[in-house]
Amino acid sequence: MVLGKVKSLTISFDCLNDSNVPVYSSGDTVSGRVSLEVTGEIRVKSLKIHARGHAKVRWTESRNAGSNTAYTQNYTEEVEYFNHKDILIGHERDDDNSEEGLHTIHSGRHEYAFSFELPQTPLATSFEGRHGSVRYWVKAELHRPWFLPVKLKKEFTVFEHIDINTPSLLSPQAGTKEKTLCCWFCTSGPISLSAKIERKGYTPGESIQIFAEIENCSSRVVVPKAAIYQTQAFYAKGKMKEVKQLVASLRGESLSSGKTETWNGKQLKIPPVSPSILDCSIIRVEYSLMVYVDIPGAMDLFLNLPLVIGTIPLHPFGSRTSSVSSQCSMNMNWLGLTLPERPEAPPSYAEVVTEEQRQSSLAPLGVCDDFERALPGPLFAYIQEFRFLPPPLYSEIDPNPDQHTDDRPSCPSR
Repeated sequence: MVLGKVKSLTISFDCLNDSNVPVYSSGDTVSGRVSLEVTGEIRVKSLKIHARGHAKVRWTESRNAGSNTAYTQNYTEEVEYFNHKDILIGHERDDDNSEEGLHTIHSGRHEYAFSFELPQTPLATSFEGRHGSVRYWVKAELHRPWFLPVKLKKEFTVFEHIDINTPSLLSPQAGTKEKTLCCWFCTSGPISLSAKIERKGYTPGESIQIFAEIENCSSRVVVPKAAIYQTQAFYAKGKMKEVKQLVASLRGESLSSGKTETWNGKQLKIPPVSPSILDCSIIRVEYSLMVYVDIPGAMDLFLNLPLVIGTIPLHPFGSRTSSVSSQCSMNMNWLGLTLPERPEAPPSYAEVVTEEQRQSSLAPLGVCDDFERALPGPLFAYIQEFRFLPPPLYSEIDPNPDQHTDDRPSCPSR
């Protein structure tokens, strides 16, 4: 829209990434230019920029105050991360139409640079949810006497980085559940579910390898499934509003009575989703992997394994099964992440550890003093935990068969 002789007002950022998308993190410097194009000579009181970052939630709920009275309760809350203002031309006051202190801008295109630093404190990742958002933007305002201000707002993206190469996010997640179906006075055998994933932290574009065993000793036909869910939680005035959304899913083969199905690394790919938001006081975004058994005519049997979606992908030494994903991590683009569907198979235990090494690993801890001094702390702690034992993630044989009890009803397949 052209007001007077102002043809256009635009904002551009000095982007450093290949995709030319303005993406920043806490502590970064945001810089750019405000471009003003005029078709003739104009007189300007000021040209300002206003940069702001904030999280905001809002929702409404209906309330009953009596038999014939109802009202709407509003819930709002806001957290401000920064608020920066700067004057590129002119002075602060714009509330009068005096001709004093005006600046003349000649016909043509003019550019005015701006720059400001984001706070060093953690910032929430940019996010758009059903009941709230985290937004960062720069607004330019051109003020002239006797004219309405010309305003333009442009948003930029902030990522609060989450490095999945931390011990808590590299730890395996596992669980086991069992359910017995009852119909009047008849009781069928149990349905059991065990599932495990190699770690808690992933990045968009990766595939989660699911290791599971589903045993159906009931009289019904059941279907094993898996799904990734995103949970958005919004907080205001001591209340919480939660939204749960399906992100990705897969389906196994139907299991008739007495059958067992085993998933040896069944893959479920993570689409391009927002990273987890864990440090914002009014908005929280979390993820979980649900491995469950769909039982017709009864409540499903399910396991919830927590996930953290990060921004810094797995390093090559983070996992033996991540070589393909780590090679592709340098080419990842947050607007369209792609990784191979099937990472390379892990080496066998015999290829990695000799019998001599396995026997020596059973020695007292003092034998490994020289080895401990030769390795950095975190890496040695990770190796020391497993002590060359075979990874249970890929084991198909129960290493502790004597620990099981015989209380569980026997399955017809056995």
